[in-house]
Amino acid sequence: MIKSFFKHYILVFLFCIAQKIVFLLYYYKEFYADCTFGDFVDVILHGIPLDAAVAGYLTAIPALLLIANVWWQGKAMKYIFKGYYIFCAVLLALIFVGDLALYQYWGFRLDTTPLFYLKSSPKDAFASATFGMIVAGIVDLAVNIYVYLWLCKKFLARRYDAPVFFKVRNTVALTLLAALLFIPIRGGFTVATLNTGKVYFSQNMRLNHAAINPAFSLLESLSKSSSFATQYRYHTPDRANELFAAMQDVSLRGEGALTGEDVAADTHVDLSGRRDTLLKPGKPNVVIVILESFLSKAMGTLGGFEGVAQNLDSLGAQGVLFTNFYANSFRTDRGIVSILSGYPAQPTNSIMKYPRKSQSLPSISRSLAQNGYDLQYIYGGDANFTNMRSYLTAMGFENIISDTDFPISQKLSKWGAHDDVMFDKIATQLEQGQEQEPFLKVIQTSSSHEPFEVPGFNKLEDIRMNSVAYTDSCLQVFVNRYKNTPYWDNTLFVFVPDHAMQYPVDLDVFSVERYKIPLIFYGPALACSGVKVDAVGSQIDLAATLLGQLGIPHQDFAFSKDMLDAANPHFGFFTVPDAFGMVTDSGAVVFDNVSEKIYTSTLSDTIVLEHGKAFLQKLYDDLDERGNKKFAQ
Repeated sequence: MIKSFFKHYILVFLFCIAQKIVFLLYYYKEFYADCTFGDFVDVILHGIPLDAAVAGYLTAIPALLLIANVWWQGKAMKYIFKGYYIFCAVLLALIFVGDLALYQYWGFRLDTTPLFYLKSSPKDAFASATFGMIVAGIVDLAVNIYVYLWLCKKFLARRYDAPVFFKVRNTVALTLLAALLFIPIRGGFTVATLNTGKVYFSQNMRLNHAAINPAFSLLESLSKSSSFATQYRYHTPDRANELFAAMQDVSLRGEGALTGEDVAADTHVDLSGRRDTLLKPGKPNVVIVILESFLSKAMGTLGGFEGVAQNLDSLGAQGVLFTNFYANSFRTDRGIVSILSGYPAQPTNSIMKYPRKSQSLPSISRSLAQNGYDLQYIYGGDANFTNMRSYLTAMGFENIISDTDFPISQKLSKWGAHDDVMFDKIATQLEQGQEQEPFLKVIQTSSSHEPFEVPGFNKLEDIRMNSVAYTDSCLQVFVNRYKNTPYWDNTLFVFVPDHAMQYPVDLDVFSVERYKIPLIFYGPALACSGVKVDAVGSQIDLAATLLGQLGIPHQDFAFSKDMLDAANPHFGFFTVPDAFGMVTDSGAVVFDNVSEKIYTSTLSDTIVLEHGKAFLQKLYDDLDERGNKKFAQ
């Protein structure tokens, strides 16, 4: 019996290490070709605490079963053991295979994010996977399960028969051994409990990621999913309030508050020819196009590749181009909330997951509706994905076009209808001239999402850039058709990505460059053209900036700043799982909350980091309280 206890613990422990080796081999060419054998040994050795903890968690129940088995034998016990082994095999295999498939897209180890996607829309959750990836995943899953069960059958005993004295002795021994599992599970006897940061050992974040046990990462993420008020406590409440006040829009500050000049984020705005407003008088129609996975690298005018998003380049040159703009996160559900509600993305969660909280958010759409705007949301995919429909409905969108509004023959993408079909539908609707003005239309594209498969478009060899070029071409066709509608002369277009794609694929997820995206105002409603705005900002700032131009109050947007107001501090803020970044004119800093260290910094002063910590702390204060706030009508 005691041998069986140790065998099970060692079995799970070695299984975790084996999967770590598989991870390194799988991504060797992509991420680890420049690493040495010693680096790989360090990955294994530094990852041992998390592997030991997972083995401890999964051995706790067998320990109790073994104690029961000392006194009770029979077929029932055999089936209980077998059932538990199957559970462990399936659980570990699913976690390791899922993590292996997702890491290339997300750049971090498994957390609760895919569980949220699977729960809300299993079909869309698997849409990123290619056929080959699915087949490989099934094979890997089957092999993992088979190997685990074979090892269990080979090494684990299930029957035990001995005199009462030995039964008592073994019961006491097994009880003590079960209690000792507390040590690897907790990570020792220190004050700090075990966390993923324990395994970080290198300046190469990919090696740190490889050392993480994804089963432990998932468990840790689950433990953080709702305790918002206890997360990211960097400052005293008064200090956090003071620092945060200095970062807010000038319209939200009281007398004696800090000005934008007090923040290390120096402001430089190039608004040659700027007027009191960039817009002509009146209430323009507003069309916000949320571009899936677009990035600054796709635009030559932003220092990126030529010939990719060349139509967007042209639109930016004719309108207002924001040159230092950043995504707040890495996934669509976070990006949409940042864009429409001016609400920062969270590193450990997505507020869209909690309708009780998200329904209380302010939004561009709700503010415009209160000023007489008709609202419509258009998306070729599933609007139920990630609770998106509940959020959009709460934000005032009653007219939501999604995949169910397209015939099956037009839903040829894994995400639903391709962008050419989706743009054609809205263009045809506009050409009929039956729209109620003024209106807000939010159009969300999808074809440039992984697996980056687009219909009959092979302009570029790289599938990622080719998918961006495809959507860019669809966008140009749409704009040209829009020019022939009766709404053209009174329309403002806003082009903004939901997030940037990880390109090139080996780009570090903690790299500031990973989050730089374009923002463009375009259309006849503008009173100027060829304007570049160099002030640093991020998606959360679109709400205050757009509403400010429309002359609509934006005091409800506590985290959003008007980028066109020189009195405001100008900075970009973004988050990834358990890390955040701050970008200013004077540099950037990325802070890893796991290791509690600065991952990268081009700043000589730490004041920006302190402001970033305060910003995140106040975000989680708000997130915790928001569920108790009354639904804003």
